[in-house]
Amino acid sequence: MNARPIFIRNANQVITVSGGTDAPLSKERMRELHIIPHGSVWMEDGRIQAVGTDEELAEAYSSRLQEAKQIDASGKIVMPGLVDPHTHLVHAGTREDEFNMRLKGSTYMEIMNSGGGIHASTSKTRSASPDHLFHKAMKHLDSFLLHGVTTVEAKSGYGLDWENERKQLQVALRLQESHPVDVVSTFMGAHAIPLQYKENPDAFVDYIIQEMLPKVKEENLAEFNDVFCEEGVFTPEQTKRILEAGKKYGLIPKIHADEIEPYKGAELAAETGAISADHLLKASDEGIAKMAEKNIVGVLLPGTAFFLMAEFARARRMIDSGVPVALATDFNPGSSPTTSLPFIMNLACLKMGMSPEEAIAACTINAAHALNRASEIGSLEKGKKADAVILDVPNYVMLQYHYGMNHTHTVIKAGRIVVDGGRLCGMN
Repeated sequence: MNARPIFIRNANQVITVSGGTDAPLSKERMRELHIIPHGSVWMEDGRIQAVGTDEELAEAYSSRLQEAKQIDASGKIVMPGLVDPHTHLVHAGTREDEFNMRLKGSTYMEIMNSGGGIHASTSKTRSASPDHLFHKAMKHLDSFLLHGVTTVEAKSGYGLDWENERKQLQVALRLQESHPVDVVSTFMGAHAIPLQYKENPDAFVDYIIQEMLPKVKEENLAEFNDVFCEEGVFTPEQTKRILEAGKKYGLIPKIHADEIEPYKGAELAAETGAISADHLLKASDEGIAKMAEKNIVGVLLPGTAFFLMAEFARARRMIDSGVPVALATDFNPGSSPTTSLPFIMNLACLKMGMSPEEAIAACTINAAHALNRASEIGSLEKGKKADAVILDVPNYVMLQYHYGMNHTHTVIKAGRIVVDGGRLCGMN
């Protein structure tokens, strides 16, 4: 952590996204970014101490200006550090062969049922050493950071047995201790039915509940419990059993819901009190209404729809219905191999009808809510962790107008400059 305070000065726009700490933003509140023109931010001891106009903060800290590391943000914008609430960060191998198969017409489930997909990544991850998984993920975290992301969620799910699920989760904890980006762990032993359980999937569900979940709790390896609720994977009944069992061990439910077929995943998220339901490409109107009623965050993953050449989620319907929407990369080797959350925002605007304001709220405060971290991150407000990104554009709409580009100039994580001029720095 920097010994000196950091004073970010005179940005064209400081986008605070304030006012959403107690509950995620929904409906028209997702468009209220609370922008300060000619804004500045004072950070000290890893926390935000003040946010306001440059004139206000220069006067308030006039006796300490020489003490601070001053960053001139003229002509740029300042935002909260981006939050990615859905990734499969820890894995081995790549699956570019499947990309060619999809271009020739094979579907995601066809590839998976033939032994590809999740099963292919499981095989590679099982055979990889913890050090290999760690160093591969470290490189990906560097890339996230260079794109302005300061917190990511990381799911297991490429082990599908205790030994290898544990290996993934232990690597995620090691990453949390070793990299500036905060890594939040999710247990996802229910990512697929292992091939040896194909004829008896309920036996695998029993194994998760009786063997894996108690050990996740005992070793304090994860905060969330996620299930791939999908036809041909885990049924709604099996999903409910796993999520309810996880709650007994203090694991907060999440669901991969309604990604490929309408499967009552959104409804189940409401029934189980999940913190988020993710994907939702095929979510029903009833499911959307129930999520809105329970204020469950809908984590949308347009990069996956884009890469799989599938229909996009109905973001406009969800937001207008009152679902607080977040965005994530779904970074994984098969269906969304990208670490660019800014590009995900581009897709949200261009393919899902979201406004530039909604896209920013979805990648900051609402994403923080999807990770149970909104009291600490997701907005630029006094007392929160000093996570911020300076972007080399004159206004926030340019982030979506100049699509497919990385505008990240400076990243500050917990009060420490970790990206400067678009380059990693100060990370040792």
